[in-house]
Formats: sequence, C-alpha cells, structure tokens
Amino acid sequence: MAAPPIVEELGGWWARNAPGWAIDATSYIASIWDEGAYGLTYGQIITVFLIMSFAIIVRGVFARTLVVWITNWAAGSQTQIDDVLVKAIATPLKIIPVVAGIYASIQVLNVDPVVELYASRIIQSIVTLTIFWSLSRASRMLEYVLSDVKRSLSGPAVDWMIKALQFILVALGLGAVAQQWGIAVAPLLAGLGVFGIAVGLGAQDLFRNLISGLLIIGEKRFVPGEWILVDGVVEGTVVQINFRSTLVRRFDQSPVFVPNSKLADAAVTNFTRMTHRRIVWAVGVEYSTTVDQLRAIRQDIEDWLMNDDRIAKPPEVSLFVRVDKFNASSIDFLIYTFTRTTNWGEWLKVKEEFAYAVMDIIARNGAAFAFPSQTIYMNQPDPPEIMAPPGTLNPARQLPKPRSPEGAQGSTSSEASSASELGDSGE
Repeated sequence: MAAPPIVEELGGWWARNAPGWAIDATSYIASIWDEGAYGLTYGQIITVFLIMSFAIIVRGVFARTLVVWITNWAAGSQTQIDDVLVKAIATPLKIIPVVAGIYASIQVLNVDPVVELYASRIIQSIVTLTIFWSLSRASRMLEYVLSDVKRSLSGPAVDWMIKALQFILVALGLGAVAQQWGIAVAPLLAGLGVFGIAVGLGAQDLFRNLISGLLIIGEKRFVPGEWILVDGVVEGTVVQINFRSTLVRRFDQSPVFVPNSKLADAAVTNFTRMTHRRIVWAVGVEYSTTVDQLRAIRQDIEDWLMNDDRIAKPPEVSLFVRVDKFNASSIDFLIYTFTRTTNWGEWLKVKEEFAYAVMDIIARNGAAFAFPSQTIYMNQPDPPEIMAPPGTLNPARQLPKPRSPEGAQGSTSSEASSASELGDSGE
C-alpha cells in the first residue's frame, strides 16, 4: 500500500534535516515495522490492535454516556413506550463501535480481495442481524400500544401476537443475510415447506397443543393469575400460557406444565370468576329439642345472616335456613348462604364468626348439638338351666340347693328322689 503524499513529504524533510543517529534509529524501527509474521507486518498488527482497542474504549464510553443519558431521558417521560424502545436498542447500539473498528482494521490490512469480500459480507451480515434484532426487541413496545386490544382480547393473546411478530422479524433477518451471501430464498422456502409437511405429520401433538392454546386464549377460559380446577389434571393458579403448554402453580407452590390440549378438551372450573362464595352447612340438634326451640333457633340464625353486611342477600343470591330432615341421631338444619367476598382468607374469617354465632344461638335457646349415638336396652331373662349328661355334672358348677323352711339338715323328698336317680345312674 502506497503511503499518503503527506507522509512522503514528512519523510523527505526528516531525511534532510534530522541528525545521522536519528535517521539510523528511524531506519532500524522502519525495518522492524516492515517485518512480520503470518503474512502481516508488525506495523499492521500494531495498527489493528490500536484500532480495536480504541473501538472497545469508544464502546465503553458510548455505553456509559450516551446509552445512560437516553435511558434516563426515557425514564422521565410519562409513557412506557420510550422506556421499552430504549432498552431494546441499548444493547445493539453497543455493537456499532466494534463493527466500525473491524471495518477500519480490514482497510488497514490491505488483505486479498477475496478475503476482503468475505469480510465485508460478514460485516454486512452483522449489521443486518443487529438491525432486525433491534426491531425484534423493540416490538415489545406493542404491548403498550395495543393496550386497548389487550383489554378487549386478553393479555396472553397480545403476548402471542408479539412473539409471532418477533419470530417473523428474525426470519426476515435471516432471509436478508442469506440474500447477501447469494443464497436463493425462494427454493429454500419451498424445500422448507415440504420439510414442514413431513415434520407436521410427525408432530401432530405439537400442533394440536398450539391450536388448543389459541382456542384457550380466544375463548378466554382463563388468564394468568386465575385459580382453576381441571378434574383429574391440576388445580392451582395459572402462571403463563405458552405455545405448547400452560404453567400452573399448585397451592403447594410446585409448578405443573399442562399440555394445552388437556385444558382445551376438559371441563375447566374457574374459581377466580366467582361472584360470591358459598357456605353450606348441616347443623344437627338433639331430638329432645322442642318445636318452639327449633323455630327460635332457625329465626335467630336467619336474622344474623340478614343483618351481616358481609352476607349476600336475596334476590341477589339464595339464602335458606330451614329444618331440613330427621337424621339418625339429630334433627338437622340446612344453612345455605353466600358471602360477598370471594377471597379465601376473608371467606374463612366470615365463616368462623358465623360458626361462633350458631353455637351461641343454640346454647342461648337451651338446645345442644347432637352427635352420633346408639341406645342399647338390656333385658335380663331367668337364669338358664345347666344341661349335662348324667354323672358328668361338675359339682362345683351345680346351682346351690335351696334350704328348707324349717332349716332342717335332711333332704326333702324331691331331693332324695334326685339323689337316688343319680346313684342309680352311677351304677
């Protein structure tokens, strides 16, 4: 590479005016400068090193000053769109000084034209991918731009739209890079179409879950943050609806990844969308409770429910306090009511206070709670006669003989007859 004219003029002036020892020193340095290794002179290697070091320093200053200033400026605005945009382009902007340093280094090296061509294509590819990467990251601002659409559809639907747009931008970036390298995109897409059909036949479950996810979002069965129950599958809080599966966190805080097809085909109970929370009790009192006591207990419980603002009232919901049935060990009241709150903790608190009130009402009216019990009636009959073959009766187990009224020592005629019979049998 020929030196610039100004460099040649400076060299000539130095040769005419510099002392001999200085000329010898510069000649020695120039000889070392022109030597090198791997096809590059030491001068080129040092120059490239200095250029890249300067580019990295500029990148650091760029990141610490301009990017920080833009971020702070965006943070002071009212909208969130500029914040997302700045965060999206902050990282790609840091690549610009490095790319510029690589380009300057290639120009200094004066490499072979073929090598320079490939190096230029690599730099173009890096710039292209950086641009589409920035656009892909900047697409997150659509979450705020489409806020009205998010309210009309759902949050997951907008997230899926943004993810689809990001995928399209990345695909376009790769296609642009392929065009820069002289690769025909149309035949490649045709080949990918045939390949996609083959993959689709072998990945039916994947596409089934994808379509099921779209149906879940379209039908608004549930959104992240809601409590759902799918019989035989899972119960917990929805965390995220993904392309293939939905993340549900159970109440023991363990995550469960459920395929979307199982949630789309099954009956889903969404407890978060309850308007009220129900209380259904069967309270049993003893059978000794009188009719007047039953009427008083029923009326007091109903009055308590009607006077509590935390309990929903008819006709908004149903409310029943009735003597329901005669159970095996109790007379049962049916208490059927709803609380206004659907929060589980608040519902438990209301139910606890209502339980205290029911116990107080039953005790105040002189009744008592019933519990399962059984009554056994014992009927003692005459002592059974002991039957045994003659001569085998154990004297110790014989019933005591009744004493004669006169207290005589001898036996009565009946006793003597029995003794003679026993004696005859012994013979």
